[in-house]
Amino acid sequence: MSVIASMSSAIEQAAVAFAWLLISILPFLPESLPEHPESIMIVVGFGGQFLFAMRFIIQWLTSEGAKRSVIPVVFWYFSIGGGSVLLLYAIWRQDPVIIAGQGLGLFIYARNLIFINREKKDNASQS
Repeated sequence: MSVIASMSSAIEQAAVAFAWLLISILPFLPESLPEHPESIMIVVGFGGQFLFAMRFIIQWLTSEGAKRSVIPVVFWYFSIGGGSVLLLYAIWRQDPVIIAGQGLGLFIYARNLIFINREKKDNASQS
């Protein structure tokens, strides 16, 4: 079994455990939910897409307010959040194209945050 297949299996087991937790907390949910972990994972996938889309909405609203193109720091945090959740979903799907894209993206988003924090430290030390 490949590493990706093993990770996919672990993610699916976590989805089943989460389904059982949901049923215990929300007894009106169908008892068959743990038999269909793909239902949980579809929600996870849409959640990742929502987080990823929020970064553009925040960037758009910030730019409209400033009347110029602005990328706020929170853009990068939403990028990391959405990218991480989508990477989890891609691993579960065992989709190498999305895995590669999201994996590289996460590196770039984190690197941008490192640059931003480094610049803030440099500016603080100059003051």
